[in-house]
Amino acid sequence: MKKCIYLALLLFGLSVQSQNDLPKVATDVAPLLIGEKIPSLSLKSVTKTDVVLTEVFAKKKTILVFYRGGWCPYCNAHLAALGEIEKELLGLGYQIVAISPDAPESLKATEEKKKLNYLLLSDSSGALSRSVGIAFQVPENYISTISKGSNGGNTVFLPVPSVFIVNQDAEIEFEYITPNFKNRISNQLLLAAAKSLKN
Repeated sequence: MKKCIYLALLLFGLSVQSQNDLPKVATDVAPLLIGEKIPSLSLKSVTKTDVVLTEVFAKKKTILVFYRGGWCPYCNAHLAALGEIEKELLGLGYQIVAISPDAPESLKATEEKKKLNYLLLSDSSGALSRSVGIAFQVPENYISTISKGSNGGNTVFLPVPSVFIVNQDAEIEFEYITPNFKNRISNQLLLAAAKSLKN
């Protein structure tokens, strides 16, 4: 019994420590800069298969999108908007990869509901969001929502909505970070950036 109590306290302490390591608000994040590399981590797809990011990036230039979750109406609108320019981006030689704290099951629901054709990946542990420098402490009023979306895998962080253009060597060539989650990059600006970097 004592071992169980100790283990529970240890896990609680680690969770609190993990939360305290994060910036308290979205405006305090310190994202990777242009020229730096996205770390090579393995994330889960909608089918729960492991996907190694560097292997994905090696195929072609990538529009890498971080969003808060399928429960967020602003994120859903942004994902749908990306779908509207997907053909143009593909024609320019890009692929789209969107990442959120949602569990694979939640990603699948988003994919089907929004009829998305591009790759959705789960970062419910927050390892990638943290290493990219866009994770911050989840506001208390969002804890139950993100816990549900991640199937209990996340009660600690939210990613600041972000868009990166990443080359085949995983280097960041463009970034658009929006601490105000209601504001997202326009399709026109993203296309302009993609066109300027296509070579």
